[in-house]
Amino acid sequence: MNRLAGKRVLITGASAGIGEACARHFAAQGCDLLLSARRIDRVRALAERLAAEHGVDARAHVMDVTDRDSVKRYVDELVANGLVPDVLINNAGKAKGLDRLQEGSLDHWDEMIDTNVKGLLYVTRAVLPHMVERDSGHVINIGSIAGRWVYPKGAVYNATKFAVKALSEAMNIDLLGTRIRVSSVDPGLTETEFSEVRFDGDAQRAESVYSDTVPLSADDVADACVYVANAPDHVDIFNLVMMPTVQRYPGYMDRKDA
Repeated sequence: MNRLAGKRVLITGASAGIGEACARHFAAQGCDLLLSARRIDRVRALAERLAAEHGVDARAHVMDVTDRDSVKRYVDELVANGLVPDVLINNAGKAKGLDRLQEGSLDHWDEMIDTNVKGLLYVTRAVLPHMVERDSGHVINIGSIAGRWVYPKGAVYNATKFAVKALSEAMNIDLLGTRIRVSSVDPGLTETEFSEVRFDGDAQRAESVYSDTVPLSADDVADACVYVANAPDHVDIFNLVMMPTVQRYPGYMDRKDA
């Protein structure tokens, strides 16, 4: 049963990867879209294409989730135009570097904390009061198995995703008594631009992350997000953890004859 048709979905980081896939999958369900990203050309082209293909209202906006004033202006504009989203997908996030803590880059740490934690907070803080006022809505945070199990050289990225897990759980408690749901979708190894960003554009090193194995795709994660959002209104899926079949734990991967 499609319970999503006609709902409005705001997706951050919608220009590529999981965010872009979520835009395509929710548009296919008949959802109107509010797509934001820093790369406005890409997200505008995506919005135009999905509007034409699916007959939905798809709008693009340039936004950096780490800029809290920009986030507030954007959400204020949405509210003024009667465009409060029914579903917020906090997808914007990144990993930078793969180093032992004592060798890590402070700049990388700031980027991850500013985007993965503070950015999620800025967007949620701006949108959530309007969902509460309306007493309906759904927040879906894109987490990671890195927010459940640590791995070598990932301490700060792990910490940011553990924060996403904690925030998702705490939001659910804070929203007790409302009809607003909060979920997190936590994927394992997923092939997107993620590793290329992590390794500062080193495509060869990024490709090695996925070599000789079959990772999740962005479409797999988007499909899970649609499943979570499509649950009946009285069902709150707190957390969905997913990994490719070849992975059973962050450090356990079958890398043969993919």
